[in-house]
Amino acid sequence: MDYFLCVLGMVCVIEAIPYIIFPHKMKEFALYMQTLPEKTLQLIGIVVAFTGIGILYLGRRLGGM
Repeated sequence: MDYFLCVLGMVCVIEAIPYIIFPHKMKEFALYMQTLPEKTLQLIGIVVAFTGIGILYLGRRLGGM
């Protein structure tokens, strides 16, 4: 379970990077995202990144990596 949490945390952090750095490009991928402002997409990316970091920390505390 601890390795799963570490992997899940890394996936969240990696997935959040485009939302933080390229929010204007992310609007092109899905129709429902086109209506969201770029700041909202960046906020979503930041929240997902910090969630991933929290999951990584939890996984490491449980004995992983």
